[in-house]
Amino acid sequence: MTETTRRQFLTSLTGGAVVATLSGRSRISCAAETAAGARKPNIIFILADDLGYGDVGCYGQKLIQTPNIDNLAAEGVRFTQCYAGGTVCAPSRCCLMTGLHSGHGFVRGNAPGYNEGRVLRPEDVTVGDILKAAGYATGIVGKWGLGEPDTTGLPNKKGFDYWFGYLDQVHAHEYYTDYLWRNEEKVVLKGNLDGKQTEYSNDLFIAEALDFIKRGKDKPFFLYYAGTLPHGKFQVPSLEPYADKPWPPTQKAYAAMVTRLDTYVGRIMALLKELGLDENTIVFFSSDNGPAAREGDWAMFNSAGPFRAKKGDLYEGGIRAPMIVRWPGKIRPNTVSEQVWAFWDFLPLAAELAGAKAPSGIDGISMLPALLKKPQQSHEFLYWEHHAGGFSQAARMGDWKGVRWGTKEPLELYDLKDDVGETKNVAAEHADVVKKIETYLATARTESKAWQPREYRQPAKAGAKKAGAGKGAAKKAGKKKAATR
Repeated sequence: MTETTRRQFLTSLTGGAVVATLSGRSRISCAAETAAGARKPNIIFILADDLGYGDVGCYGQKLIQTPNIDNLAAEGVRFTQCYAGGTVCAPSRCCLMTGLHSGHGFVRGNAPGYNEGRVLRPEDVTVGDILKAAGYATGIVGKWGLGEPDTTGLPNKKGFDYWFGYLDQVHAHEYYTDYLWRNEEKVVLKGNLDGKQTEYSNDLFIAEALDFIKRGKDKPFFLYYAGTLPHGKFQVPSLEPYADKPWPPTQKAYAAMVTRLDTYVGRIMALLKELGLDENTIVFFSSDNGPAAREGDWAMFNSAGPFRAKKGDLYEGGIRAPMIVRWPGKIRPNTVSEQVWAFWDFLPLAAELAGAKAPSGIDGISMLPALLKKPQQSHEFLYWEHHAGGFSQAARMGDWKGVRWGTKEPLELYDLKDDVGETKNVAAEHADVVKKIETYLATARTESKAWQPREYRQPAKAGAKKAGAGKGAAKKAGKKKAATR
């Protein structure tokens, strides 16, 4: 989409009814049907950072307390087969914001460099663009990761009226940072200068988020709340309620960070009820990728749940994400859905909620019918690519999952219906499925100068990819520090 086409598209957004095609027939947007008689719903998307699928109670966590997130699930729908946009931060957030998977989005990795595939372009249309044009007040608080100072990717240039937080994802590692950004102004945190640590960034974020809701209560609003908990460094003002646990100090801090995130969720929900916005606000909760660690002392938390691997991997543990959606009176409480979807489906879903239209040519499909327990169009394929240490791809087709490390390695194939832990590579028994996925992988991506496929520096030795062994020598040798950002 060129900048001229982008402007024309945004001008065309009038907030009218959206007509979508589903199973060969037309379907008027459920949101648009009620637009004449009711205010458009407020939309809040809460995005955790490096939170594992198994790190919250409603997804099986036994040690870390998350009562407010669990209550979201009790009052809404909990999806068991939702996927992040990528296995690391920046590409995942690009997918969420643009409706494009990581083979089509412009930002496909965490590699350094402001303009070489790390910054959204003028022509990239975001959820913020669409909802702002549809009459929403739009705000983001937390971590952006898709544009640096003086570039085209700043939040205020991508549809957001208000922005407060970290622009750069590496800067976001420090919780007691010396500055943050408010719109295009650098805000110095004096309480953290000269070695002091009195201003915890995520405490500031929740205060900003609550203020945004209060300011926007009289019109439809979209809040993208993307705090950095529980991403490392593992810094937290208090280890409670885990200070007395017989755990290693880092694990205590991690658990306290997850529970602190949970308290923030509780504060948002309490404010919505206080302002009378509760029933007309749809709240999403998810995480940008899998957990950063799961072995050794970390195994106690079982952060990846039943899945293999972690952040930085294209196995399920790196990309399967918690997804909870709550909308009183619209979404049936305490339900579980096995609908398969991914971050790039959020943009068309948000557009449909707003009675707007999504750009043509995106990869996403609105999942509003799935939220409302109605017939839902599904993807034939889901696609991911990853570039740290080399080039890897993954695709899901029905219950089949294909993973390929580099361009020369054979495709690994897993049957997620019977083997959700991806322990048995069944490629040899299903040559027809392998061929179909390989054919798809050959056409699933557009070429990018910044994100060229390249082999791992030390290809895996024969036998290094036994079931459950991860990527073997290739992964151990190839992963860059950027992959963990």
